[in-house]
Amino acid sequence: MTMQEAIALQPAWIGMWLRVLFLCAFILPATLVFWKPTRWAGLITPIASVASGLLTQKLYGALGYVKLLGLPHIVFWTPLIFFLIVVWRKPDLPMIPKVILSTVMGVILISLVFDYVDLVRYILGDRTPFEGTV
Repeated sequence: MTMQEAIALQPAWIGMWLRVLFLCAFILPATLVFWKPTRWAGLITPIASVASGLLTQKLYGALGYVKLLGLPHIVFWTPLIFFLIVVWRKPDLPMIPKVILSTVMGVILISLVFDYVDLVRYILGDRTPFEGTV
């Protein structure tokens, strides 16, 4: 079973959340390249998200649909959030990129909450694949 097939077996809200996550972690940040103060954020954020996605696919291939799949998000997005906060705090930052950054950070932070909870559960022994994916 592919990862996309495993995701399709999950509750509908997970698929919707993953679409929002894709939009806000891959597509929306790329618009930040249009403003000089956010250009690096507009390049680094999609690159970190693609790297995270590729590593998630690798983990899925090795372990299946388990709670550890959020680990690449933790590795790439935790330092990214600190970088984005620095960019967001720039005094000369126009309102539109500030709103875009706020949206991107908010969605990534929500994802990281799920990912950290799943990581802790995995470390504590909950290694059962998600329901319906075995």
